[in-house]
Amino acid sequence: MKKKNICIIVASRANYGRIKFLMKAIKEHEELELQLIVSASALLYRFGKAIDIISEDGFEPLLKLHYIIEGETLTTQAKSTGMGIIELSTAFEHLKPDAVVTVADRFETMATAIAATYMNIPLVHVQGGEISGNIDDRVRHAITKLADIHFASTEESRNRVISMGEDPNIVFNYGCPSIDVLAHSDLSINNETMAKYGGTGTSIDWSKPFLLMLQHPVTTSYGEGMQQAGETLRALERIDDVQKVVLWPNVDAGTDDVAKAIRVFREKNRGKNFHYFRNFSPEDYARVLKNAVCCIGNSSSFIRECSFLGTPTVIVGDRQAGREHGKNTVFANYDRADIEKKISEQISVGRYEPDYLFGTGNAGVRIADELARLNISIKKRSD
Repeated sequence: MKKKNICIIVASRANYGRIKFLMKAIKEHEELELQLIVSASALLYRFGKAIDIISEDGFEPLLKLHYIIEGETLTTQAKSTGMGIIELSTAFEHLKPDAVVTVADRFETMATAIAATYMNIPLVHVQGGEISGNIDDRVRHAITKLADIHFASTEESRNRVISMGEDPNIVFNYGCPSIDVLAHSDLSINNETMAKYGGTGTSIDWSKPFLLMLQHPVTTSYGEGMQQAGETLRALERIDDVQKVVLWPNVDAGTDDVAKAIRVFREKNRGKNFHYFRNFSPEDYARVLKNAVCCIGNSSSFIRECSFLGTPTVIVGDRQAGREHGKNTVFANYDRADIEKKISEQISVGRYEPDYLFGTGNAGVRIADELARLNISIKKRSD
């Protein structure tokens, strides 16, 4: 029996963490063949060079595609999307996949969706139907209308996809594959395990309490990232006797502003209990999330993964506005006093009970089984 060729595009470090266990399930499935493309910021050193981690995990890409235009402005973001369409179209013509899998709501995801759709290749969308702030909402819902099969991560998201006119028979809720990483990994943390990452700043003792900051730019408030990130950094500075771990932002319009805020703060505040990292493997990032006293910023992982882990979280600003979340999450304005107050309150509360809103850790296998079972078609309902 001929195997179905399922093409997955990993275009960022976040992409990989979200989809790793689906890649693993496809690779191990007797009826499926994994076609892996690694592209965009997943190839770039300053965004953590996720390709190295992917290769270490035993996944060898068939193609590596460069299409990030330097600058991280609104213009370069749009141009990078266009370049992605061009590069991916050529790749799909070469690989001839039976289906293409795209994840979530980023500009790289949009490039994948447009290229596959215009080439009559069935499009599989993971994490559709969610609500959040930023430009992500528009991108995510646009991809929903382009996609042929949907794997939402919550029941509310599944219902929202159906309400957009998608056939209920091809809209599934098996949870989020990013939860699989948490459910199948040893999440204990120690200095030996984390020493390979190096980083800069004050040396960190992973056996002692630490806060995690990860704050991305918000495209719809482009130009304000330096001030926004600066407020969060100043709030963290006020929290005494706790180590601070700061992770570099994703590649988005406005990344340079957030990165500049981090660099300026780092240079002016040496020796003040901060340590800075570019990237972690999905498993080691899960360790950091699990063992943090509190996570602060606007990463969707703080809502998604941290709800499963019960890690207290402070979401800053409106990038995640409207997104489903567990009891572990509180929201703060771009104001250092408000952020500091919310962090202190979350530290006082301590760990929360796990919330299985985004699944229990078996999404990858279930999605792979469904892809093998389905008669994948580009013929969508017309009503």
